Amino acid sequence: MAMADKEHIAVVGAGLMGHGIAQVFAAAGHIVTVYDPDSGALMTLRERIASNLEGLGQDSSAQLRVMPVEELGECVASADLVFEAGPEDLSFKRKLFEQLQLLAPPHALLASNTSVIPITRIVQGLRSAHRAMGTHWWNPPYLVPLVEVIKAPETDPGLAQRMFDLLASVGKTPAMVEKDVAGFIGNRLQHALWREAIALVEAGVCSAETVDTVVKASFGRRLPVLGPLENADLVGTDLTLAIHRTVLPEIDSRPAPSPYLEQLVAQGRLGMKAGQGFRSWSADEQAALRARVTRHLLAMNAADAQA
Repeated sequence: MAMADKEHIAVVGAGLMGHGIAQVFAAAGHIVTVYDPDSGALMTLRERIASNLEGLGQDSSAQLRVMPVEELGECVASADLVFEAGPEDLSFKRKLFEQLQLLAPPHALLASNTSVIPITRIVQGLRSAHRAMGTHWWNPPYLVPLVEVIKAPETDPGLAQRMFDLLASVGKTPAMVEKDVAGFIGNRLQHALWREAIALVEAGVCSAETVDTVVKASFGRRLPVLGPLENADLVGTDLTLAIHRTVLPEIDSRPAPSPYLEQLVAQGRLGMKAGQGFRSWSADEQAALRARVTRHLLAMNAADAQA
């Protein structure tokens, strides 16, 4: 089915990711309905979107194209595409997709915003599995360009391409994931780095602050313009091979979370929401970091627009 100029987008979930996904499509001129069982999240939905748009210097009236609704069936009844942005819980997502295949029109694409759960597990046994896929957005959805489009074995390739094209049309940078694996592409890469970062601190090689400094002041500077395999080709695959022969046997390869990470969680050191994780965080430090991240993402997007 050819993509219409304007689609009816349904978003299930009005939280951190859901409201951002709704914002992207509303800002591009699409009508968006949003369902959430939490009435409080629905009540503040438009306000949060308007605040984001104003902060970006965009027309805040786009929030008027977002319609909060209190019933799932009403939200998806006439949708062309449905984006699930609920809890990262397999049982929840499977039950929801069973409902969506009955409540949404037969032509509607059904997409999950799961961060790591293989789409195959979510759509297992689904009669409409051919129109189901993953769309992994990154936080915040209205600032980070990438959306991974994940094909499960039963996903119709043409429908996955339709999703890809729609995402590109609203200014995102879609990436097609051809094989459904846990974590897809981005999170597998990101958490491979996190695993080694945690292992270095656990082994007493350096502090958590030093790990972050090293990443931000070295290869992190190049990553926006030089991907890891571009870099390998730049320095040469022969040098890359020589380095790997020495360093890979030394890199952490445990197939389970670090005991150090397990200990942090057991101690209630849950990160910024608890004021302490790998590092201690005051309210002012948290606010300053979030502001720096937002400024950086805005600057990156502005640079991309001028390129």
